[in-house]
Amino acid sequence: MNIEIFELVTGARKAHGLTVIIDVFRAFSLEPYLFSRGAAKILAVGGEETARRLKAENPEAVLIGERKGVKLPGFDYGNSPSQTEKADLKGRLVIHTTSAGTQGIVNAAGADELITASLVNAKAAAAYIRSKDPENVSLVAMGLGGKESAPEDLLCARYIKSLLEERPFNMVKELEILRGTESGMKFFRPENQTVFPEADYHLCTRYDIFPFVLKVQETGHDIFSVQAQTVL
Repeated sequence: MNIEIFELVTGARKAHGLTVIIDVFRAFSLEPYLFSRGAAKILAVGGEETARRLKAENPEAVLIGERKGVKLPGFDYGNSPSQTEKADLKGRLVIHTTSAGTQGIVNAAGADELITASLVNAKAAAAYIRSKDPENVSLVAMGLGGKESAPEDLLCARYIKSLLEERPFNMVKELEILRGTESGMKFFRPENQTVFPEADYHLCTRYDIFPFVLKVQETGHDIFSVQAQTVL
């Protein structure tokens, strides 16, 4: 098994084989939480206008999205695990667009198969990859806005790679380091709490709490269906 780590939108375009799109803060941490709270299906889309059109076609759907971390005008929720905790999701469709995570999905055109991952389901992602035993695995750390490297996404990619290679990984130490980075510290600044609440940091760094992987399939131009599959 050949395992490569790529970064950003440019990396997603280079991905091949079984491809894992990683966005820890916050898109692909949020989606597992949404499924755990009863969401029936998620449509991940690249464009804001695509998301708005889908909402118009499915008025009962929950519309979630951000640009530069900020909730898009008229959307039901931003890209926040904590701020969606009380959302009525049971049996409902969720439409989701973000600056980084969903852009990785849209741009990974060379992938043979596509899944997403974050720390909350990294072990499940590794187990799924092992079960498929592909020749090539691409781990894509999407970073900040898909344009700038982010330590949390690289941490997740390295962790999944270590699981696949059966190498030790000191997650406690790694999370201590992450807490002190700019990516981590932004969640603890009082002026950021509306957009980046501290609770999101804690929810996104609870590693290996979900036993399922999120599988992605293109269903239309700029539209990708996301479904959960239990593997652990």
